[in-house]
Amino acid sequence: MRKNSIKNTRINGEVQRELSQLISREIKDPRIQPMTSVVAVDVAPDLKHAKVYISVLGDEQVQKNTLAGLRSAAPYMRGQLAKSINLRNTPELIFIIDQSIEYGVNMSHLINEVTKDLQEDGKESDDSMTE
Repeated sequence: MRKNSIKNTRINGEVQRELSQLISREIKDPRIQPMTSVVAVDVAPDLKHAKVYISVLGDEQVQKNTLAGLRSAAPYMRGQLAKSINLRNTPELIFIIDQSIEYGVNMSHLINEVTKDLQEDGKESDDSMTE
């Protein structure tokens, strides 16, 4: 199975959906932040490993605690995946913090600051020309 095949894409989506439900409804670890979402899942073509990209709302310490909680719950989640998704192999789950949402918010904030500064500079130059 190729990495970007339709079958692999479907498996990625199914694993992402199941993990999202498991994390939000069944995992009761107090270290896991309630605002944790599964951003993407990348299952290897041989179905041995799955990289699970998660986004956590909170500071760096909250993210580390959530990651530790998810790693400790990984064997349980793998067992639940085996029951709910019929795959030849159930992948080993590797959790990775995804910073892309935070990065996007920061870039948007920076762009807004630059455009605000440009607009203020434009108004100042218009005012100086009218004098």
